[in-house]
Parts: sequence; C-alpha cells; structure tokens
Amino acid sequence: MRYDTKIAIVVRDDLATWQKLNVASFLAGGLAGASPELAGEPYRDASGRFYGPLIRQPILIFAASAAELSTILQRAQQRGVRPHLYTKDLFATGNDMDNRAAVAAVATDALDLVGLGLHAERKEIDKITKGLKLHG
Repeated sequence: MRYDTKIAIVVRDDLATWQKLNVASFLAGGLAGASPELAGEPYRDASGRFYGPLIRQPILIFAASAAELSTILQRAQQRGVRPHLYTKDLFATGNDMDNRAAVAAVATDALDLVGLGLHAERKEIDKITKGLKLHG
C-alpha cells in the first residue's frame, strides 16, 4: 500500500547506538502523539490474545551530520512542516518538563540537534530529506 504521506526520522550519525535508538524512539512516539491517525489497529494473534497497535506506515530512518540536521530543520520550516526535535541537551534531563525547558533556553540556530521527526506529504518529505542516506 502506498500512503499519501511519509514519515522520516533523521538521526545524527556520530551518536552511540543506544542514543540513536533512544532518539528514534522518542521521535516516533512524538509523531504518533501529534498525529493519532498514524496509529493502526490493535493486533490479535491466532490464540486470540491482543497486542497494542503500531504506526500504520513505514518509517524511513536517515543518518545525518550535525550540519545536515540543521539544513533539514531549515528546509522543514521553510516548507511549513513542523518537525519534532531531539537535542543533545535532552540526554541529561529526566522528564518532559525539563526537556522543554532545555529546548526553550536555546535559540534555533544554536540548537545542538541529534534528531528530527517529520510527517508530511510524500513530496514534501522527499524535498526536505534530499541528499540524505538511509541509516545503515
């Protein structure tokens, strides 16, 4: 099935593996929270046991340098796509309130981005992520 929208998560390539996974997980959760239509239906196995829903469409995970993440942020903002972000400072916080305070304390151009989550029309995501390689 081909969706009209695309989900992309861009993660900084110089992070430790656990940090990359953490960033991708937080961003995917944020995307699903902001767009409830992304959640599919609950799952049920052949024994009749139920499981929680997953995001209904594939998520493309890209790797990027710090400079590329800044470019992606600018492209998203220029195209009117509201990105979800994760900054390096958030590794040192322990809750959502402190996370938001850490981001609020830094001007856009000075954000130490380690990840961005994007959900928009396919063409928009393709233009925003142009030149990035899928995470390997």
